[in-house]
Amino acid sequence: MFSNLTRLLPLSITIMVPSRGGTAGGGINSVKYSRLAESDEGYIDLQFKRTPPKVPYKAIALAVFLFLYPDRTIPVLIIGVLIFLPGFYHLRIAYYASKGYRGYSYDDIPDFDD
Repeated sequence: MFSNLTRLLPLSITIMVPSRGGTAGGGINSVKYSRLAESDEGYIDLQFKRTPPKVPYKAIALAVFLFLYPDRTIPVLIIGVLIFLPGFYHLRIAYYASKGYRGYSYDDIPDFDD
């Protein structure tokens, strides 16, 4: 159906698209398209290509700064340990109870609905 049309299309097309930035200088971005293969079966290689992840440098720097900030580090670590220990304890009991180990039961885990 489109075989005659694809012969007429050039190998690549450059389209000028106005940007959303609303700059006074015209702000035009160049978008490049390439010609599709004739037997693509509806798929192209570019749709499966993963873009590299964007590294959040500012967030990482802020996290390092807050972690190294002495007024905040010790209380946050203490609260983290106090929250981690009961969770680990209950998960350990639940794991051993699910595997059927002797001395472990789901009854040992407190029910917080009371």
